[in-house]
Amino acid sequence: MDMKRPEVRSEIARAAVLDEPVRWALYAYVSKRRRDVGRDEAARALKISRALAAFHLDKLVEEGLLETTYRRLSGRNGPGAGRPAKLYRRSAQPVAVNLPPRSYDLAGLLLLKAVAASGSQAAVGALHTVAADLGFTIGTQARRNAGARADRLRVVNSAMAALSGYGFEPVRTTGGDIRLNNCPFHALAQEYRDLICGMNLALMQGLVRGLRLRGLSAELEPEPDRCCVVFHRRPA
Repeated sequence: MDMKRPEVRSEIARAAVLDEPVRWALYAYVSKRRRDVGRDEAARALKISRALAAFHLDKLVEEGLLETTYRRLSGRNGPGAGRPAKLYRRSAQPVAVNLPPRSYDLAGLLLLKAVAASGSQAAVGALHTVAADLGFTIGTQARRNAGARADRLRVVNSAMAALSGYGFEPVRTTGGDIRLNNCPFHALAQEYRDLICGMNLALMQGLVRGLRLRGLSAELEPEPDRCCVVFHRRPA
């Protein structure tokens, strides 16, 4: 890898900017919120001054790790409504530094191109089968990690930990469902959404089978900027 290439130096700089405790904590907080976050909220959450929060948030914006927008938090308009607040949210642009260079995304792209170009339902079916088998393995291991006498909550928590390890960022909703706030295959999904979403669904359905939990289902519910699969809790 040519370390002098501008794009390489830029990626290294973007990764290095997170090597600061307060800055990393702010990035993690904004990322988990999945909505716009203001300076005051971020400062309160980390128990730091507003000025310090603003400094680090803006540094993350400079490196493309966060994006900004402006909105009046009061919801009012017109005279007396106050100035719009500067709000932050996680950027969709990933950060990746591989030394020595690796290009797994390129391999994934080529494989998807081959499947799509073949027009073969057998190839798509094979992709789903492999994904479902891997999901079953992940689910089985998650249940094993939870312990022989684990209750439903511990099994689900173990599964969420496994999914976190693969970059899906699972979160519980107030209704007890589990949403996956990140798609690790986001770049590939932009060009081959149907293939990626079908693969993800097969993967998560396999995981559910491996967990052996009644009343849990994986269903396709695409939404912007998150994984297309949602886990629903049904009456057992």
